[in-house]
Amino acid sequence: MPADIVLIPCLSDNYAVLLSDQESGTVALVDAPEAGPILAALDARGWTLTHVLITHKHPDHIDGLPELKRRFAPTVFGPAAEAAAIPGLDVTLSEGDVAEVGPWSFEVIATPGHTKGHIVYHEPTERWLFAGDTLFVMGCGRLFEDTPQAMWRSLSKLAALPNETRLWCGHEYTLSNARFCAGVLPDDPAIAERLKRVEADRAAGRPTVPSTIGAEKATNVFLRAAESKVAAAVGLEGDDPAATFAELRERKNRG
Repeated sequence: MPADIVLIPCLSDNYAVLLSDQESGTVALVDAPEAGPILAALDARGWTLTHVLITHKHPDHIDGLPELKRRFAPTVFGPAAEAAAIPGLDVTLSEGDVAEVGPWSFEVIATPGHTKGHIVYHEPTERWLFAGDTLFVMGCGRLFEDTPQAMWRSLSKLAALPNETRLWCGHEYTLSNARFCAGVLPDDPAIAERLKRVEADRAAGRPTVPSTIGAEKATNVFLRAAESKVAAAVGLEGDDPAATFAELRERKNRG
C-alpha cells in the first residue's frame, strides 16, 4: 500500500509534510514550522505522530517541535552539526547516515549552504527527497552561513539523483523563483511554459510542491549554472559554474 502524503501549509509560506504508512502505523513529519496546522492535520485523520525529520535549525522549521513532543513523544531526527540549536533531538545525523523510519530508509545528504549543518532526506526506494531550504521549486535557499561554492556542491549532489525523484521543499516560493528564472533565460521555452503553469496554480491557490529532480534540472537556473547559456546570461561565460551560481544567487537576493 503506498504511503499517504499530506502537504501542510504553515506560517506565511512554509510547508511541513506528513507521511503515513497504515500497515506499520508509522506517521512521520518533515520539519515542524508551527504546531497548530500539523496537529489539525493529524487529528483530522486520527493519526499518531511517531517520527519527526528536521532539516535544519531555523525557527520556522522547528518551532512546533516542543508541543508535538509533549503530545506524541515522537522520535526526532536532525542534523548532528546543529544539535545544540534544536531542542528535543533524539537521533543526530550526518552525511551518509540512514534514518530508519518504519518501512522507510532515509539516506542523509549533507547540504551546507543555507546553514552549515543543513541536511536533506532521500528515500531511494520511494524516490522521495525532502530538501528543506536547500533546493526549492525553481530556486534555492539563501546563503546565510556558507559560501556559494559550498551551496553549488550541495545542489550538484541533489541534481545527481534520479530524474523521477519527487522533491518536497520547505517554502512556497515558486512564483517568485519562476519569474526570476524567466528573467535570466527569457527565450527558454521550458521555463516560459512552466511559469505559465505556476502562475495558474498560484492564482487558483494550488501548491506548486512537490516537483521532481528532472523538472528542476530542466527549469531551475540555479541547477543549470554549468550551462554556457546560463553563464552568458549573467556575463560570466567560460567562468567556473560556482561563480555563475554565486552571481545568480546575488541577483535573486537583490530582486
